[in-house]
Amino acid sequence: MNTQSTPRPRPLDGITVVSLEHAVAAPFCTRQLADLGARVIKVERPGSGDFARGYDQRVLGQSSHFTWINRSKESLALDLKQPLAQDALMQLLAGADVLVQNLAPGAAARMGLSYEALQQRFPRLIVCDISGYGADGPYRDKKAYDLLIQSEAGFLSITGTPETPSKAGISVADIAAGMYAYTNILSALLLRGKTGEGSHIDVSMLEALGEWMGYPMYYAFDGAAPPPRTGSSHASIYPYGPFIAGDGGTVMLGLQNEREWQAFCDKVLEQPALAKDPRFDSNARRNENRAALQAEILQIFSHYTAQQIVERLDAASIANAHVNDMAGLWAHPQLQARDRWRNVSTPKGEVAALLPPGLNSAFDYRMDAVPAVGEHTPRILASLGWSAEQIEALQSAKNIAD
Repeated sequence: MNTQSTPRPRPLDGITVVSLEHAVAAPFCTRQLADLGARVIKVERPGSGDFARGYDQRVLGQSSHFTWINRSKESLALDLKQPLAQDALMQLLAGADVLVQNLAPGAAARMGLSYEALQQRFPRLIVCDISGYGADGPYRDKKAYDLLIQSEAGFLSITGTPETPSKAGISVADIAAGMYAYTNILSALLLRGKTGEGSHIDVSMLEALGEWMGYPMYYAFDGAAPPPRTGSSHASIYPYGPFIAGDGGTVMLGLQNEREWQAFCDKVLEQPALAKDPRFDSNARRNENRAALQAEILQIFSHYTAQQIVERLDAASIANAHVNDMAGLWAHPQLQARDRWRNVSTPKGEVAALLPPGLNSAFDYRMDAVPAVGEHTPRILASLGWSAEQIEALQSAKNIAD
């Protein structure tokens, strides 16, 4: 009797994605497509591969960025300056559903990989271009890195302390662009199911992060003052942010309404009269007088440990959180309790990896290996009908990596 269970179908089983990708935005997009079952063929430079492989050596001697966003992919090493390598890429595209690229501005078009050039040959192909500023406009040809887009999108103007603008600790512009590329590709696949035709997706980092800046833009509507930089506190709600306890620990807490403010004064601070103090009896007044209120809160908190304050906040149904570092996130009890970790193979050994967000009762996410540069080149080319002699000749000519 065969007791082996049959794998459950995933949403993108049978979909093939070819990606000319590097850094973060496009690889983050395509890894999510792979999570859903798509076959993702990552085209890399022979030898060095995606330059994000060299960002650091923190994961068993491998890059932390690369390990995070490149699992479940096949690596095909091609020197696309070589005609035969270009022929191989076109053979791949003939059977592909999606082409994703985030090369330098204009590079894909110069290789004949614009949507206009490909549409006639491959009418069902979905082409997704990810760039800093988009396919047209005066900024089209500007180079764009994550920090630069954070600056252009106004993110730095509202992030940090009053004295010092600060970038985000992660690549938020790249991640935003990768997320919108991912969702646009899913939409394009649904549309193709109705029309039978592919489409062109033009995603810019500026527009992706600009969407995320919607609240501060409207806060500064019609020339009004923008949100001030307030460190890890909220710009317009108070108390909302970090507070130091008597043992030196930090508790993050947040109040959203007057009911919570009353409960905070009664059950946490044990100062019910404070709720009706005219300096603090509305959020606007608490925000205006935050220095005075902070002094009141810190004086009371100084008599308790951080854990005691958390327990009081929980008892009063006040939102709060620990201020974790990376070790705290690795060991987070909620992630462990929900069985969110899996082991993923890399060229230098297994590493733990978080499952993608969202539990789906109908399928299991794909959590396959992170590839070495060119690891799947011979197999992919053989599947296109290339003989062992042809593959060896190309490798000898340095058209593709070993």
